[in-house]
Amino acid sequence: MRILIADDDPQILRALRITLGARGYEIITAHDGVSALAAVVEYHPDLVMLDLGMPNLDGLTVIDSLRAWNSVPILVVSGRSGASDKVEALDRGADDYVTKPFSIDELLARIRALTRRLSGPGDEPVITFGDLTVDLPAKTVVRAGPAGPQPVRLTPTEWQILELLLRSRESW
Repeated sequence: MRILIADDDPQILRALRITLGARGYEIITAHDGVSALAAVVEYHPDLVMLDLGMPNLDGLTVIDSLRAWNSVPILVVSGRSGASDKVEALDRGADDYVTKPFSIDELLARIRALTRRLSGPGDEPVITFGDLTVDLPAKTVVRAGPAGPQPVRLTPTEWQILELLLRSRESW
């Protein structure tokens, strides 16, 4: 599973990269809001862990931007402990909120809870139709051709539409 950690504190990034990496998670890091959005587009993470107080774009703006085109689970990990900060982040589209400092066991439990919802019973991870193969968990599309399989590049919006259509195909 791929997790994007967006935080401007290099010590937090390093500690989480080591701790979560040792537990088998693939970790991508971003040091500000702009690079966090770019990393979501480039790496298609399964979960975004996001600090609210980042430079360039703050965490709330990142949440707003992500929710405009992506449904990736967002776990806010922030030093802001006020109820109004938590409510605002959750109302804007965050899925959960953990206050720093946090217990690693609690963080891992929240990651497991959020990612349990990624694929439910009956979800088909790989769907093939015609010469196209769509791997939903990997977020890839491959076209079979005479020269071998060729990846199909999709914009985030195109991917979101394709995924929505494929996941709702039982109602066709």
